[in-house]
Amino acid sequence: PLHSARFAQDDDVKCLKSALENGNPDTGPSTFLLKAPTGCHIRPHYHTAEEQLIVIRGSVWTAMRGMHGTLLTAGGVAVMPGNAVHWFSCRGTRRCLMAVTFDKRYDIVWADQDLPKTQ
Repeated sequence: PLHSARFAQDDDVKCLKSALENGNPDTGPSTFLLKAPTGCHIRPHYHTAEEQLIVIRGSVWTAMRGMHGTLLTAGGVAVMPGNAVHWFSCRGTRRCLMAVTFDKRYDIVWADQDLPKTQ
């Protein structure tokens, strides 16, 4: 149940709280729950693994290099292939809650650009 998830300050992104739900991110596939306050921006980055993001609550704006961004709400899904630069932010008036799954060992590489100024 969601109320039993053990959220902790995320090591990589200070405006996120994360809870490991399944797997071992150090050795293979894993699934996390992520909480983000409105205004939390995750700058461009990529993972070696494919990332699948499902919005549970809130409004999450996400984009990937070479593609237009989109606003996802509850039930919205985004799939980012491994090594694809992407970014996202929590928008609107509600905190965001997301489930994020990686198909391989977790890593994060920060891209050499900032969020586009118009996004």
